[in-house]
Amino acid sequence: MTVTLANQEHVHTDLDIWSDEVLANPYPHYKQLRDLGPAAYMTKYDMWIITRFDVVKSALADWATFSSAHMGGVALSEDGRAAWSGSVLESDPPEHTNRRKIFDDTLRPRFVRHALGDLKQRSEDVVDALLARGTFDGVQDFAKDLPLNIIMDLVGWPADGREQMLEWAEGAFNALGPEGNQRMIDSFPKLQAGIEYVRTHATEDKMPAQSFGGVMHAAAARGDIPREVVPIALTGILHASLDTTINAMSSLLMLFAQNPGQWDIVRQDKSLVPSAFLEGLRLESPIQFFSRATTRDVDLGEGVVIPADSRVVHSYGAANRDERRYADPDRFDVRRNPTDHLAFDHGTHSCPGRTLATMEAQALFTALAERVETIELVGEPTRELNNSTRGYASMPIRIR
Repeated sequence: MTVTLANQEHVHTDLDIWSDEVLANPYPHYKQLRDLGPAAYMTKYDMWIITRFDVVKSALADWATFSSAHMGGVALSEDGRAAWSGSVLESDPPEHTNRRKIFDDTLRPRFVRHALGDLKQRSEDVVDALLARGTFDGVQDFAKDLPLNIIMDLVGWPADGREQMLEWAEGAFNALGPEGNQRMIDSFPKLQAGIEYVRTHATEDKMPAQSFGGVMHAAAARGDIPREVVPIALTGILHASLDTTINAMSSLLMLFAQNPGQWDIVRQDKSLVPSAFLEGLRLESPIQFFSRATTRDVDLGEGVVIPADSRVVHSYGAANRDERRYADPDRFDVRRNPTDHLAFDHGTHSCPGRTLATMEAQALFTALAERVETIELVGEPTRELNNSTRGYASMPIRIR
């Protein structure tokens, strides 16, 4: 098939999805992109973007066509792809299968439950302390507590350097952005610093044998995975487990503050906490974008063909609010139970840490529902603009 972009001008767009304006409120722009067609060609970046639920889901399931390894990997800049080289994110089967098995075996539910210890008690302690204060920051004081205090231990992270991990994680996700993007340029040194720290400090002798890091090093020692991929693998699991989990929990807290009637429903029926968490992930997907590259021409219908060797951005955030999939998609409904959401990706590259994130969030919001009658926003929240993730920098909250 011979494809010329001139024949597809009806789906061209000059929208910059990484501009401050779009990142601050992307959802009206996502709808415009969905209405253009099953894919849109972004002229500013010479990339395609897919935003409809069914198209994104199909692409995520078809790793052979929408490849994570082809054309260097998933980052949108040459430097980003070079930095993430060797990670599980930038591989396809069979190489991906071997590396992913370490994640799946180590992060299986039984291992996670054992590693987390008494998560219920830890969550109750967090909520009790915040109730005593009354007013607090929903990001710094609420959403960060469990990930920072649990993930580091689960991974087996050395005590020194923990205080810098959030800064490195924010930088890593910004560094996935496109060439020339200022956030990408400014954050790239943070990504490099985090990778270098892992390479020199998260070594086999410093990580407990039963920790995730210890298991990774043992797999490398057996020859199951190359030793050189261990640092980037540890970097990836730390960043994903911290930044995205914090964004997911703070966003759900904000949704409850904005929708007190929905909080009342959950307080009266705490079995709805899992459904509420899924709905929060659907509405405010912690990771908004990733990319892959096509290995062949892809005919999506409606006169739209993505050529082979094209960079394709898939938007979880846009797909999860597709009116073709969800009725009244911008409404927060704790009873919706959207088990099909794409916030954790789909198919081969589905998030290996989804069990961990889910257990943390469910424990924390269950403790909140057992103790707290009202959640109020008492000041102006601040967004953290990021090339890949969506979340808050601060959120003044009062609970009673």
